[in-house]
Amino acid sequence: MHVLYSFHMGGLENVVVQLINRLPRDEYRHCLVALTSLGSFVERIERTDVELIALDKGPGHAVALYPRIIRLLRGFRPQVLHSCNLAALEVVPLAWLAGVPRRIHAEHGWDASDPRGENPRYQRLRRLYRPFVSHYVSVSADLDTYLGQRIQVPERRRSLIPNGLDTGLFRPAGRGEAALEGCPFAPGRHWLLGTVGRLQTVKNQPLLARAFVRLLQRHPAARERARLVIVGEGPLRAEVEHILVDAGVRDLAWLPGARADIPAILRALDCFVLPSQTEGTSCTLQEAMASGLPCVATAVGGTPELLRSGRTGTLVPSEDHDAMAQAIHAYLSDPVQAGTHGRAAREWVVAAFGIDGMVERYDQLFRVS
Repeated sequence: MHVLYSFHMGGLENVVVQLINRLPRDEYRHCLVALTSLGSFVERIERTDVELIALDKGPGHAVALYPRIIRLLRGFRPQVLHSCNLAALEVVPLAWLAGVPRRIHAEHGWDASDPRGENPRYQRLRRLYRPFVSHYVSVSADLDTYLGQRIQVPERRRSLIPNGLDTGLFRPAGRGEAALEGCPFAPGRHWLLGTVGRLQTVKNQPLLARAFVRLLQRHPAARERARLVIVGEGPLRAEVEHILVDAGVRDLAWLPGARADIPAILRALDCFVLPSQTEGTSCTLQEAMASGLPCVATAVGGTPELLRSGRTGTLVPSEDHDAMAQAIHAYLSDPVQAGTHGRAAREWVVAAFGIDGMVERYDQLFRVS
């Protein structure tokens, strides 16, 4: 039983989809529980025997739902509970109470309201729930260190498993790529820089919008070719639009909302930018690197472990749109370096983050001893 706060487009959700699709079908059955809602991302699940449950939880703790959750646990009788991130952690003691023998909790990144894990209340909650967790998973070294030092989880009870990806699906562009449906810009004639992700505070797309504006202000010639692509939907859309409109460059940007054709979109880009305030191991950054793109990213969370600045991309300080604009311009003005970094990024991701290895490690953890 996989338990998440919600199930919409995102890196965490993609990991769960891959586990459901790739764990041995003759040995696993799956139930997916969203404490709030399920989105169209469930369509990526290839198995037809997966139970999908949305509990429609309101704000705050899920205390009112505890009786229903316990009934679900006792009805399905899972051998493994796989909870993800802080919002789902309160289900773990209920699973212990219901007799679930293996309770794996995965930390994929910080809560949007606590982007660096410094909230004392959240730390106390994590320590309170710690005895009920059989084993912890973190996706980056900084999260693993946090669990060890701040939550005092012993090393034997935690594993570092970086997110994996399908490097066949996410690949560099080849000859004869189909035109990107709905895109007003022409790859090849225009130089496309962009990002993919939910438009929410922790992903910080307004920083990229400000960097794009600064790029055009400092390098007016870039206006002829540079075009901005921001894929995703969420509460920050209005702020991003406002920045672009105020600068008079809205016509140089494409904001198509959420899309299902992310591999094709990445292949159409010339440069990928990750402006996040914090990250665990960014699945989208991995996907961009596997697509052979030079990447510019903020040096936060697990990103410096993934992107080797000066070799597979460029790291910039968080909230520094001047540095981001400069890094983007370096790739725009030097296609040789852009190509070198993109090829090195692809080689590094293929070698270090293949999805089969990730699934195998989860398989080992899920098996009840």
